[in-house]
Amino acid sequence: MGGRKVTKIVCTGCGVSIQTEDKEKLGYAPPSSLEKEEIVCQRCFRLKHYNEVQDVSLTDDDFLKILNEIGRGEGLIVKVVDIFDFNGSWLPGLHRFVGNNPVLLIGNKVDLLPKSVKPAKLIHWMKFQAKQLGLKPVDVKLMSAAKGQYIQEAVEAIEQYREGRSVYVVGCTNVGKSTFINRVIHHVSGEEDIITTSHFPGTTLDMIEIPLDDGEALIDTPGIINHHQMAHYVDKRDLKYITPKKEIKPKVFQLNEGQTLFFGGLARFDYLAGGRRSFVCYLSNELNIHRTKVDNADELYQNHVGEMLQPPRKDDVDGFPELVRHEFKIKEGKTDVVFSGLGWVTINDEGATIAAHVPKGVSVFLRKSLI
Repeated sequence: MGGRKVTKIVCTGCGVSIQTEDKEKLGYAPPSSLEKEEIVCQRCFRLKHYNEVQDVSLTDDDFLKILNEIGRGEGLIVKVVDIFDFNGSWLPGLHRFVGNNPVLLIGNKVDLLPKSVKPAKLIHWMKFQAKQLGLKPVDVKLMSAAKGQYIQEAVEAIEQYREGRSVYVVGCTNVGKSTFINRVIHHVSGEEDIITTSHFPGTTLDMIEIPLDDGEALIDTPGIINHHQMAHYVDKRDLKYITPKKEIKPKVFQLNEGQTLFFGGLARFDYLAGGRRSFVCYLSNELNIHRTKVDNADELYQNHVGEMLQPPRKDDVDGFPELVRHEFKIKEGKTDVVFSGLGWVTINDEGATIAAHVPKGVSVFLRKSLI
């Protein structure tokens, strides 16, 4: 090579190294595209222009390697979570990787929660949850990357806590991390969508460095895939039914003992004992809720999953995991029964016995009520 430096070309959309040889492999771009000023890989191009998604071959180990690099670096770590799916979008082992770096926790998608929820109460709730999950953030902020709410506050907090160091933005797939970074870049520099964004899991593939004025960088890391999220069991075309795009309209059901609610064909909520009472469902407005009797529920599911009860679609029913039953006794008032990645049902008073059915592998649990 005679000492000539070969520069590595990376996709401006997802950060992966560009290659022109193998169409099937990550980072493929047609040779002709190398002439362009901004080079994007074919995957990003298709995602941006046709909303098509191609599956990715990065493993969990690849993600862990990237997280390890962050722990070795010095800087502020900005952890983005999805408020609507707080626990499903939480990175469980993050505190093991951060080293001595401070963590700023940002709750995205605040625009999805009913307007009656007060920001101060939400922040207090997030601090409490973070502590329960083993993380002590230096601060907690809210925002809506999609709508641009509270971006100014988020940018100011980043400036305050980075103290002249680089910033690593981390989060699970689908929390709106890249949208957030695009907002920050736009806020600071006026430039539009630099990073490819979509509602499909796993869009950012490698670290993307965005230079800051003082020679440090804002670094977008790949979204980490959380395998117990509902999104992994749903056809890509049906993600829109479970991933809300606008403010959730709570649905209230008065149930007698022995009644069941089906959330499409994805999950089921049985009310077993505790007298007549009301339950508030916080789920995507697009998802159909069907009420029936507990005694008929198994038969109804067998006969109608993929039709009246969908998603899943009819042609996906065979591959869809069986629903697993989890029984809970509600011991405190104001409790949420959380269906990871789908939403939650709020129970206002103690004393109810319920059963939640979710696909094998998806988590369901109780928490102190968010709203």
